[in-house]
Amino acid sequence: MTKMNPFPYTNDNKRYHTWNYCLRDHFGYKVFKVALDGGFDCPNRDGTVAHGGCTFCSVAGSGDFAGDRVDDLQTQFHAIKDRMHTKWKDGKYMAYFQAFTNTHAPVAELREKYESVLNEPGVVGLSIATRPDCLPDDVVDYLAELNERIYLWVELGLQSAHNETGVLINRAHDYDCYVEGVEKLHARGIRVCTHIINGLPRETPEMMMQTVQKVVESGVAGIKIHLLHLLKGTPMVQQYKNGELKFLTKDDYVSLVCDQLEILPPEMVIHRITGDGAIEDLIGPIWSLNKWEVLNSIDAELVRRDSWQGKFYNTAKVGNEA
Repeated sequence: MTKMNPFPYTNDNKRYHTWNYCLRDHFGYKVFKVALDGGFDCPNRDGTVAHGGCTFCSVAGSGDFAGDRVDDLQTQFHAIKDRMHTKWKDGKYMAYFQAFTNTHAPVAELREKYESVLNEPGVVGLSIATRPDCLPDDVVDYLAELNERIYLWVELGLQSAHNETGVLINRAHDYDCYVEGVEKLHARGIRVCTHIINGLPRETPEMMMQTVQKVVESGVAGIKIHLLHLLKGTPMVQQYKNGELKFLTKDDYVSLVCDQLEILPPEMVIHRITGDGAIEDLIGPIWSLNKWEVLNSIDAELVRRDSWQGKFYNTAKVGNEA
């Protein structure tokens, strides 16, 4: 990066504020996530708010690369940690409760599961994936307690800011619910990372840009940008067969992500910028399996544009509100 680029992050040679940079800047050393399955259910599956789950969601509850829920959390933690150390010799750990909805339980159960992992040597942070409709006051009180003593992120699934898309994918909460969830967490000083998905059924690029703008307006500190990948056995397979879903091409995805990065605040942490599914379950897009090629293409497109995260922040106009 040249000194002319108007942002502070340069040590990983990216034109966006990466999760890796964020952690190294905060801790001063390598930290990596250890993805766990805490054995939780989802209110969108067990009848609390709906049945069937989101149409894109796998039987693993979006935790396809997490630990195996038949194992206890300590066994999962050490298995995933050891696997990650084959890539990084040194480093400490951020426990990541990934699969299903990880605040969908009484506080006593949450406390037992979270604390059992936080007591593991080398754990310096905690990340909890959940839904905005699973943040009752007593749970938020406990999250605020955790936030006082460990580096904490709460990851909220939004997927799309468009309520009509939410209905189509059986999300079972609306955009206002997301805003209320963010506000509850922000009131207690808790960092929030929002998940969105590019390529959902019937969505146009303009709609996907509007979702990002809505995320910006919510004031969250981080974002995960996922590529929709269609997995065998999910309800979305039928939507695909019905012609409601068309896969983005790699070039279209790369261009869209760069457009989205340009309107994000420069300080917003980019936790993820693509997505891939297990090869044995993936229907498409097949090009998503080459994750590094996608990441390198995003880097190359930003260079080609002479662009970076936040280049058009505050000046972006992406159409009508969702």
